[in-house]
Amino acid sequence: MASGKPKKKNPRLASGRKRVRQDVKINAANTSLRSKYRTAVKNVEKAVLGGDKAKATELFAKMQAVVDTVADKGIFHKNKAARDKSRLSAKVKALAIAA
Repeated sequence: MASGKPKKKNPRLASGRKRVRQDVKINAANTSLRSKYRTAVKNVEKAVLGGDKAKATELFAKMQAVVDTVADKGIFHKNKAARDKSRLSAKVKALAIAA
């Protein structure tokens, strides 16, 4: 009748306890930034699907800053960030040409 996850042991050394505290903070910060990244990308895609050229262009500019920040911090790989920016840029440009 064991629960799903095994119980984590507390580190004995002070340095280990400090590392655990730091990991919790860093994990929370990384999770927040990862969510911000995905939301920014999703917002641009929604604007493109909606056909709103002005809004898509504006959101794309904001999204680039978020993507670059997250890539610089190493949360997502730089190539993934470049790939996402490239694909969304092509979609926004296609929207501008169609209009």
